[in-house]
Amino acid sequence: MEGVLAEALLSENRDPRALLGALCRGEASAERVETLRFLLQRLEDEEARGGGGGGALPEAAREVAAGYLVPLLRSLRGRPAGSPDPGLQQRHRRRVLRAAGAALRSCARLARGPELATALAKEALRDLLAGWRAPGAEAAVEVLAAVGPCLRPRDDGPLLERVAGAAVALALGGGGDGDEAGPAEDTAALVAGRLLPVLVQCGGAALRAVWGGLVAPGTPPGSGRVEAKLLVLSALAEKLLPEPGGDRAPGTREPGPDARRCWRFWRTVQAGLGHADALTRKRARYLLQRAVEVSAELGADCTCGPQEGNGPSLFWWSEKKKDELLKFWENYILIMETLEGNQIHVIKPVLPKLNNLFEYAVSEENGCWLFHPSWHMCIYKRMFESENKILTKEGVIHFLELYETKILPFSPEFSEFIIGPLMDALSESSLYSRSSGQPIGSCSPLGLKLQKFLVAYISLLPEEIKSSFLLKFIRKMTSRHWCAVPILFLSKALANVPRYKALGIDGLLALRDVIHCTMITHQILLRGAAQCYLLQTAMNLLDVEKVSLSDVSTFLMSLRQEESLGRGTSLWTELCDWLHVNESYFKPHPLCSSIGLQKTSLNAYVKNLVQEYVKSSAWEVGENCSMPDWFEAKLVSLMVLLAVDVEGMKTQYSGKQRTENVLRIFLDPLLDVLMKFGTNAYMPLLKTDRCLQLLLKLLHTCKLKGPCAQDDEVFTVLQNFVMSTTESISEFILRRLTMNELNSVSDLDRCHLYLRVLNELINLHLKVGWKRGNPIWRVISLLKNASIQHLQEMGSGQEPTLGSQIQRVVSMAALAMVCEAIDQKPELQLDSLHAGPMESFLSSLHLNQMLQKPHAEEQRSYTHPSECSSVLEESSSSQGWGKIVAQYIHDQWVCLSFLLKKYHTLIPTTGSEILEPFLPAVQMPVRTLQSALEALTVLSSDQVLPVFHCMKVLVPKIMYKIIEMSAIKTGVFNTLISYCCQSWIVSTSNVSQGSLSSAKNYSELILEACTFGTVFRRDQRLIQDVQTFIENLGHDCAANTIMENTKREDHYVRICAIKFLCLLDGSNMSHKLFMEDLAIKLLDKRMRLWKKKGQRTYEVDEDRLHYVKMVLEVDELVSKSKRRYYVNSLQHRVKNRIWQTLLVLFPRLDQNFLNGIIDRIFQAGFINNQASIKYFIEWIIILILHKFPQFLPKFWDCFSYGEENLKTSICTFLAVLSHLDIITQNIPEKKLILKQALIVVLQWCFSHNFSVRLYALIALKKLWTMCKELRVEEFDALTPVIESSLHQVESMHGAGNAKKNWQRIQEHFFFAAFHPLKDYCLETIFYILPRLSGLIEDEWITIDKFTRFSDVPLDAGFQWYLSQTQLSKLKPGDWSQQDIGTNLVEADNQAEWTDVQKKIIPWNNRVPELDLELLFQDRAARLGKSISRLIVVASLIDKPTNLGGLCRTCEVFGASVLVVGSLQCISDKQFQYLSVSAEQWLPLVEVKPPQLIDYLQQKKTEGYTIIGVEQTAKSLDLTQYCFPEKSLLLLGNEREGIPANLIQQLDICVEIPQQGIIRSLNVHVSGALLIWEYTRQQLLSHGDTKP
Repeated sequence: MEGVLAEALLSENRDPRALLGALCRGEASAERVETLRFLLQRLEDEEARGGGGGGALPEAAREVAAGYLVPLLRSLRGRPAGSPDPGLQQRHRRRVLRAAGAALRSCARLARGPELATALAKEALRDLLAGWRAPGAEAAVEVLAAVGPCLRPRDDGPLLERVAGAAVALALGGGGDGDEAGPAEDTAALVAGRLLPVLVQCGGAALRAVWGGLVAPGTPPGSGRVEAKLLVLSALAEKLLPEPGGDRAPGTREPGPDARRCWRFWRTVQAGLGHADALTRKRARYLLQRAVEVSAELGADCTCGPQEGNGPSLFWWSEKKKDELLKFWENYILIMETLEGNQIHVIKPVLPKLNNLFEYAVSEENGCWLFHPSWHMCIYKRMFESENKILTKEGVIHFLELYETKILPFSPEFSEFIIGPLMDALSESSLYSRSSGQPIGSCSPLGLKLQKFLVAYISLLPEEIKSSFLLKFIRKMTSRHWCAVPILFLSKALANVPRYKALGIDGLLALRDVIHCTMITHQILLRGAAQCYLLQTAMNLLDVEKVSLSDVSTFLMSLRQEESLGRGTSLWTELCDWLHVNESYFKPHPLCSSIGLQKTSLNAYVKNLVQEYVKSSAWEVGENCSMPDWFEAKLVSLMVLLAVDVEGMKTQYSGKQRTENVLRIFLDPLLDVLMKFGTNAYMPLLKTDRCLQLLLKLLHTCKLKGPCAQDDEVFTVLQNFVMSTTESISEFILRRLTMNELNSVSDLDRCHLYLRVLNELINLHLKVGWKRGNPIWRVISLLKNASIQHLQEMGSGQEPTLGSQIQRVVSMAALAMVCEAIDQKPELQLDSLHAGPMESFLSSLHLNQMLQKPHAEEQRSYTHPSECSSVLEESSSSQGWGKIVAQYIHDQWVCLSFLLKKYHTLIPTTGSEILEPFLPAVQMPVRTLQSALEALTVLSSDQVLPVFHCMKVLVPKIMYKIIEMSAIKTGVFNTLISYCCQSWIVSTSNVSQGSLSSAKNYSELILEACTFGTVFRRDQRLIQDVQTFIENLGHDCAANTIMENTKREDHYVRICAIKFLCLLDGSNMSHKLFMEDLAIKLLDKRMRLWKKKGQRTYEVDEDRLHYVKMVLEVDELVSKSKRRYYVNSLQHRVKNRIWQTLLVLFPRLDQNFLNGIIDRIFQAGFINNQASIKYFIEWIIILILHKFPQFLPKFWDCFSYGEENLKTSICTFLAVLSHLDIITQNIPEKKLILKQALIVVLQWCFSHNFSVRLYALIALKKLWTMCKELRVEEFDALTPVIESSLHQVESMHGAGNAKKNWQRIQEHFFFAAFHPLKDYCLETIFYILPRLSGLIEDEWITIDKFTRFSDVPLDAGFQWYLSQTQLSKLKPGDWSQQDIGTNLVEADNQAEWTDVQKKIIPWNNRVPELDLELLFQDRAARLGKSISRLIVVASLIDKPTNLGGLCRTCEVFGASVLVVGSLQCISDKQFQYLSVSAEQWLPLVEVKPPQLIDYLQQKKTEGYTIIGVEQTAKSLDLTQYCFPEKSLLLLGNEREGIPANLIQQLDICVEIPQQGIIRSLNVHVSGALLIWEYTRQQLLSHGDTKP
């Protein structure tokens, strides 16, 4: 068309100047400029043939360039503005730029001299040097790309160098004004795709300048320049790699650079292989592939030196090892290509080839690397960063298994990779999940592999590298906020590294930072276990000669003693042994050097530590200073007790006298100060605080954790020391608490300290025996009276001050401590049962009264100037004052609990009854209960127990409010159910009617407890799994010994309720009524899962039978509805828990109660239940029929419904029949029942449903076995039918599903191993059956939890804990699902697959698309595709899925264009899901259906054959039709095909031959078949067999 237009213009006027002048006048439209380009190119062709326009043509060309094209380009600088369609304007502008640039090239050639080209290039270079943000940058690129070929390599060499340097800088982001944002993507792509290829064609200086800019030292290749650099490298690959055959004719061209020999080139390629952008990775793979191909074709040796050192080359080639090298790189590129798919089933068969890469890469002769290991790291990095977490896990596991089967040479690249990408990947918690089939509590497979890998890798490291590697590894653990699970397994792996002196003070500080920085928010048990492992790491890897005892003690303080380092644990013993062994090797501490000790001694260090601690510092002045931090007290107490226990290890037999002597050496300074507390009134306040803190921490830390806690000599000696100071300490505490000395916010901490110390003193004296003259006795009495007096005086209504409010809180806390002490030890009762002043005062307390916060002015008067700001800040904080008020309210309820317990007999039973003495809080229970509910909304879960005590004594019918509150108050329900069940425990040998009378009022609570439990997210379930694993370690992990974690589990609630129900006695009427009410409520719970709001509810006191019928009728309506509940959903789990509880209650339910609900229990079998619920229903029906055969007639009625009504639910009752031997066990006459069963089963053996037939046949087989055993002759008439049916199913031929399913259902646990009577136990109900039925592991409650949760003990005669059969040894698996995964197992066992999937990747598709508006042929060529002349018209297709699939098919087979009815379809999600981004690489044109006739006629004029895909009277068979090269396929509508008016426009109709019955194919499938047939024919016609 272009040539025809130019020829037409020249035929009209042969004067080129006149023609060019005419075109240069008028508006500069895209069409005008393109016409000008066509004309100039035509004139250029004529000039080349010698028929040009003479001397006038060069002058005319210069005039066009200078007078029209250059001004036009200048006018196009900048972006268009003010256009209603900016995108359209931008496309028009680019079209004009492209045409003007091509016209300039023709002008430069027609000018017959270099001057014009040089001038244009210089001007464009100035614009280019202004940077990518300059308005003329894009036009400058077009001008330089146009005139570049006209420049002379020798004469214009400097200019070409400058242009090349500017272009490379612009493409890589280094040009312009240094803006950190880098060049715009479109400008960089334009430079890389148009300008640089033109420049390198000039060779010489330009090529050297481009290459120099690409490999120049600068930013590292891993930065943001990788993408831009690979863009340029892939565009220039043909010039940067040697040309095969180029060396045969020397001098034919100047030798260019060889990128293969440059290590920076290969580092860029490696960075690209692991880049996040898919196109960048593709370019990197192309460069690698091209380099390998060039090397193989050249056949010459090539070596790229390493970046540094003497390691292996990044790339090398040897003709002698050509085959091995080709095999290595072929496998390598195949793996990298396969990883692009992100599909694990495609990738897994390729992974064995990765093992081969290591075999190729390591020399068998000298054990060194032949290939640089960084290539392998690129593969792993790609896997680690995959969006598919399964692939990430496979990659991590594969890497960790490297050292299990092979020994690899040391490489710094490996160490850096482990510290970097590997640890980044290991931070993902989901990787540590258990494998399928692993029992709960097993260690994570990845965790085990990590442990083995780290041990093996560190053992192989050179000695000089180990220390730095371990330090970097630990520091990496502090570089981010790790989740609990990864940090636990990393710590465990470090703890298993063999002992080695690797870490100094830096390592110790890094371990401390791990604890401080990464474990703050972790789950408590996992945090404690991780701390244990980190301490073991320190003991294994610390070089004690580089650290002092002070450093070690500071590190030990980073551990939380209440979570990990408890005295008496195995970890404590291990630490003491480590200190004992290394005591003399620690670096001397300045403290020891100052007293002349050259050799470190633990005893000397601890002794000086205590002395320095007790000393009063010069800054300790003033009475209004904040209490010291607990850190020093914890440190000193810890080191004292460690030193004492270490000293005990030095002799085989430790004695009490020796322990006493050692402790006295350490604690003499402390005891001296404590003895002076009562007499020295001027002792500095901070000194007293520090001494009391140390005393308290010594008592707490000294308590042994473990089985030997009762025989602790150290604690006995310490107890005697402390008791000798009791009088002095108690007098001091009494003065401080009662003499108004505590009047600031910071003093509340002191109050807490004093009361804790006083409480410890009381406990110590109670252990050794209480005496009337004990000094504690007098202190308690005086403290009680003084506290009451303070509280009474401060309630007079005066304006509160900070001091008065603080003293009020102090007095209430002191009074609460007194009440708790009296409650624990009745001997401390100071008054008779008659109400005294304390009881009267406590009874009249205003419960939950909020303390008014004082004003700031009042606070200042009680604050020392030096601490004024900090106290003001603390006390003015709403949160801080709220904690003070919450503690005050808690202390009130502690006092009231004591009062109610003492005077519970005074609680009135009627509204008018008032007993003496009158105590309002006791005798007005309604008001007290209202206050209790208010308190529960204020207090935290660890403060609510006193409120529960009070509520239990009063009216118990408000527990449902607490149940609601447990949803938002963590731990409330656990605390409540534990307290209630312990309160109701009744021994079967001593039944009490009163115990269950209160429990009846709590039936709603028991109901909720029986079905309690949350649905965990995947990450929460992982936490639970790992926690169970830690618990299963037992005493091997000290965290288990220290922390009692049973009450943290949601299972704890259900276990308490179930164990309580097991204590009930069905022969006791009170127990019986309670269980029946609970059973009704459980059935009601099933209904409430579906019941709509507003529906009428019934009280328990209504008629039970009517109530239960109503409940089950609703459940029946639910079963008929369309609602579904999915496996392991919350509804499924709650229903499962309901039937579990009903099974536990069943033995205690009598026939009269069951008679009212048996019909509805049978009805439950007709519901479409999940497997676990189905088994429980079948089980309970079997037990009912076994115990009460009177219900058999109703059971037979269940089979009387029609098959259409029953469908597959009849399988439930057929499964029950398979256990008829159990049902009839106690029936003497079994023949009639057997006959009825056989008649019922036989009719279902011929059901249309396959599953029903299988269940009927398994039941028939078991029934017939019974008949044979009983030798029943009455059934001889049925023998032929039964025997033939069983023989037919047993002798099925082939390996089809029918035979497999028959074999599997016979092996199913419910029919092969399950015994309804022998397996009736807690283990089967709560663990075995849920496990075998596929219920999620969150619902498995192991029997050891029932035994371990000992708050509610079982009766001595209770024996049905464990299953007595082999059921517990079976593996889970449903009979219809057992064949899943067998092929996968076989696949995993393949060492290496002979063939694997390989996606076709067009390597030529390396240069980015530069202009979406290029003509189709030009665009396809730039994308690296073959130029297809096929047009697919899909304007009649409506569905986005069909259009998306067609788009993908057209792109794959290289169609030139896809025509759609509306371009809006490409934004549809269904289209995008099917097209997988094909629309980005395929030209799409919008032609609406009404415009199709015009479009088809236009294409006919262009030479296209219009082919319709339709069945018509004259249609040709596809197998017989030969497609023309220029073909247009018209596809019809999904429903109506091609309309009649369009069929008339077709040149030919083609149909697809069919062999089946169905009339037509899907339109996408039809189109795909024709597109492939067209492609196949074109490939054959061009002699190419590869697409």
